[in-house]
Amino acid sequence: MAKAPNDIAALSFEKALAELEDIVQKLESGGVALEDSIALYERGAALKAHCEAKLKSAQEKIEKIVVSDAGGVKTEPAKFE
Repeated sequence: MAKAPNDIAALSFEKALAELEDIVQKLESGGVALEDSIALYERGAALKAHCEAKLKSAQEKIEKIVVSDAGGVKTEPAKFE
């Protein structure tokens, strides 16, 4: 996967998602010239990859608290299915 441009890499998940939503709206409107559509699509793809990486990182950090059979408390990685 190609590395995101520096301006995208610096974005928070929320800002990247908001920009991606704006791009989708512009592309769906059909009022964008072909060359601009291509540039928007490429930026959108980079934003999508950035958001996916942020989500994966957050998912890996989430832990759940479990109670062992012996009554002790510990944490373990959460499983998402």
